[in-house]
Amino acid sequence: MEDQTLEPHPDRLLPADPGVRAIARRLHDAVAGLPIISPHGHVPARWLADDVPFADPTALLITPDHYVTRLLHATGAELSTFGVGEGPLDEARSRAAFRAVCERWGVFRGTPVRYWFENQLADIFGVGLRPAAATADRIYDAVAAALATEPFRPRALYERFGIEVLATTDDPCDDLSAHALLRDDPTWSGRVVPTFRPDRYLEAALPTWNDDVDRLAEVSGTETGDYAGFVAALEARRAFFVEHGAVSTDHAHTDTRTDPLEPHEAERVFTAARRGEVSAADATALRRHLVAEMARMSCDDGLVMTLHPAVRRNHHLPTYERYGPDVGTDIPVAVEHTDGLRPLLNRYGTHPGFHLVLFTLDETQFSREIGPLAGFYPSVYAGAPWWFLDAPDAIRRYRAAVTESAGFAKTSGFIDDTRAFCSIPARHDLSRRIDAGYVAGLVAEHRLDEDEAYEVLHDLVVTNPRKAFKL
Repeated sequence: MEDQTLEPHPDRLLPADPGVRAIARRLHDAVAGLPIISPHGHVPARWLADDVPFADPTALLITPDHYVTRLLHATGAELSTFGVGEGPLDEARSRAAFRAVCERWGVFRGTPVRYWFENQLADIFGVGLRPAAATADRIYDAVAAALATEPFRPRALYERFGIEVLATTDDPCDDLSAHALLRDDPTWSGRVVPTFRPDRYLEAALPTWNDDVDRLAEVSGTETGDYAGFVAALEARRAFFVEHGAVSTDHAHTDTRTDPLEPHEAERVFTAARRGEVSAADATALRRHLVAEMARMSCDDGLVMTLHPAVRRNHHLPTYERYGPDVGTDIPVAVEHTDGLRPLLNRYGTHPGFHLVLFTLDETQFSREIGPLAGFYPSVYAGAPWWFLDAPDAIRRYRAAVTESAGFAKTSGFIDDTRAFCSIPARHDLSRRIDAGYVAGLVAEHRLDEDEAYEVLHDLVVTNPRKAFKL
């Protein structure tokens, strides 16, 4: 059988109706070259600070991308095959891992993973072969040869991708040394900003919590023996992040409840937790209180607050124990926003300058709760579909669910949320194409004039993320 060529269609993902497709094509052409704004992601700043060549095709395209590896795991492949939990593989294992992906390419049919991966191969590396068992080694060799050249080093790709802002996700105790190197490098003109992610410090039931709080005291120079000191230490680290360019905080708990505790109750629970005697119920109550405290701090220091609940972390404990977190074993759960966030929004929802971006993995929330919340509160923005929802049909459903109650202006702009650096332009391109199709439908139905449609697409790509994330 002859090798199948890989040629992404110029009208991919645009509407099937010829008239609507023509409008969508014009709209997409108008925004295709706009800069990429990525205010929530997980690409290490160290890659850009050190600018060392990527190790090999597997380490770049497969190992860090749990979208790829989790689907392969679902068909019986071991995550260790792809270097998960190990770092770069030797050449023989790296090639074997890449071959294993190509041999199972049919697994990705109908998924956005295939779209992203094929766009990376064709648009970035110039590969014209569809992944398959017979083409795996040739594709691997072509990508490896490219990675050995200057145009494919991290900084060169950053420029080539047209990235305006790239956010990382960082522990409050991180020294942000890579960000400092980029900030002080006269040869670097990009913008990479840290994001304050305090989840582990708010969850007093975690077995590592006391050690984490001790580390927080050490790094902040603030005693955390009592509740007031703990809060002051968090505030100090937030200030450190602001000094290093941070624009937002990131929170991912199971629920959205923000019920406040009386000061003496917060102190009591914190003290019990420091003694290792906190109950599960009290630990949850403290976390809910502290999430509201994060909003209070955002009103003070200006950091945008993002919430993305509705996920059961590390669902398969044996995989977590072997490979650690963030390897594709997190599974969505149902969640509620309206009542859970009411205490926080009653206090801070109309505070000048406070921005709260609401994400979810429970898409029933889009029309029922997140859209209406964003359609009333000046502080609330409807976060883009992300993670399991950053797929074509889910993005279309999001636009239909949110726009009628919140419009376009109260949405966040696209969030790529990726650890796979080279997938960033493919992910943003997918979003731009789907949004172009949705807006083209409004034009075709005479619900929007075409000149307005161009403004809408421009806003969705650059204006909205700049506004929502104060960029």
